Amino acid sequence: MDFKVLFSQLVVLYSKLTKQQRIIIAAAIVGIIAFLIFLVVYSAQQGSDKKYEVLFDSLSSSDAAKVVEQLEKENIPYELLDNNVIKVPKEVVYKQRIAIASMGIPKDSGVGFELFDNQEFGATSFDQNIKYLRALEGELSRTINSLSPIESSSVSLAIPKDTLFVSKQQDPTASVMVTLVDGRVLSSKQIRGIKNLVAAAIAKLTAENVTLVSSDGETLGDNDEMSQMGELSVVQQRYKSKEEKKRQKKIIEVLSPFVGGKDKVVAQVTIEFDFSVKNSTSESYDPENVVRSEQISEEKREGAKPAEVGGVPGTVSNIGPVQGLSSNKTSEKYEKNTGTTNYEVGKTVSTTKSQFARIKRITAAVLVDGKYKQKVDENGNTTEEVEYESLDEAELQAITSLVSRSIGIDEQRGDEISVKNLQFTREATPEGVSGVNKALAFSETYLAPFSGLFKYLFVLILLFIVYKKIISPFAERMLEISKEEDELAKPVLDIEDDEEEDLVEKVQAMRKKVEEQLGVGEGFNEDELKHDVLLEKVRTMAEDTPEEIAALLQALLTEEAEGGNAAVKPEKATS
Repeated sequence: MDFKVLFSQLVVLYSKLTKQQRIIIAAAIVGIIAFLIFLVVYSAQQGSDKKYEVLFDSLSSSDAAKVVEQLEKENIPYELLDNNVIKVPKEVVYKQRIAIASMGIPKDSGVGFELFDNQEFGATSFDQNIKYLRALEGELSRTINSLSPIESSSVSLAIPKDTLFVSKQQDPTASVMVTLVDGRVLSSKQIRGIKNLVAAAIAKLTAENVTLVSSDGETLGDNDEMSQMGELSVVQQRYKSKEEKKRQKKIIEVLSPFVGGKDKVVAQVTIEFDFSVKNSTSESYDPENVVRSEQISEEKREGAKPAEVGGVPGTVSNIGPVQGLSSNKTSEKYEKNTGTTNYEVGKTVSTTKSQFARIKRITAAVLVDGKYKQKVDENGNTTEEVEYESLDEAELQAITSLVSRSIGIDEQRGDEISVKNLQFTREATPEGVSGVNKALAFSETYLAPFSGLFKYLFVLILLFIVYKKIISPFAERMLEISKEEDELAKPVLDIEDDEEEDLVEKVQAMRKKVEEQLGVGEGFNEDELKHDVLLEKVRTMAEDTPEEIAALLQALLTEEAEGGNAAVKPEKATS
């Protein structure tokens, strides 16, 4: 956009306006600017004067009522928002927070681990345990209060002391009381979540030992097992329906090209699932043993017993062996072999977990339409009438085979499939309706993918029409006057630059020639020459149009006479 041209056009437009129009436009612009300034200043002042900040949030209904009562007693403006959020002006928020807190409000706020921010000198272990229990209960209560259906909650923990005797050990327990928001209830998932939350925060605490009670005294979660079974059955039914629809869609997609369209096939599939969860563990041993270790021990020993001398007691036996007598000398030999062989027995342990759902049986029923062809008259010419022709057995067998393979029919499992060929009943539609249907089908097929592009194209066309029909004619009307003046301002003779330079030189030459003929030189007075030329021109006009010159002189004399009389009359009056 050329701002210079735009500014020049605005200047031309402004110059064509009357004085009254200029005053009206200027007053309107000043009024709009003053109104905008007033809005900005007023909104800023109001925002600064009424800037509120949060005094308390997430209060219980009783605490909120007490805080509001105190603020009304002090004549302090406040705002009460959702979830019992109370706001007061910024300059009094801290003062009122301290004043209301000194009155013990809110009482249901609870405490957490901030109890340990200030350590007391001389505190015993019992005091520390009590503080820890209070802090843990407060933190759990705050966490539970963050749930949207819960307005407030209170948690009580019963943690037994540790003991060395196993028979005397007791499991910790917990109780939770919740106050629900009006019109809200806790679902079974939320109840289990609260119990698991409390159980996970305490060592050795199980979700079964957590009791959840509402403010009406109703125990929540007693029928937890039944609700879990209900939710599980819903999931199972949803899974079963999804699988059946998936196989029905497969059948229609496989057969529609063969029978001539999706509207000529009807399929229903029923699947029986086994949702029971089974875990099995099996051990198998390798018949080929492998020697892991072998130990062999061998022991040998050789020797003889001491000689024994026998004989008659006396001198001979005391002095040693005597020739001719044999001794009882014997030899000894000992040998022992021991071997130990350890074999490694190969063992394989496998644990199998069944899938979520096992197919027990599939039954499918498929109904397909036949063929349609035009009738032939006696002369062999085709007519406009259409006759039905059923499918033959080979075609039905082919359809059965296709369907069986597409959805996984297993005869050994007991699956069954039934394919029938019947004529579909079709309603006669008028030609106009069929044409409309064809147009709709064409638009859905070819035009729907470009709907987003058409939207932007329509907006561009609309803007172009507005520009051509409204903006452009208005601009042309506004600039008509300026165009007419530009045309009037144009010179009668279009003189180019070169011609203009030649014209200047010719004028100067003619002027010099005239001066030479008149005999004037440097003392030439141009004003006197202009005066003479004007007199000559007036004389010529008087000769050509004497009547117009006479009328002009008479009008001048009359105007001068009237002016003189008007000037004389006041002098006579004053005299």
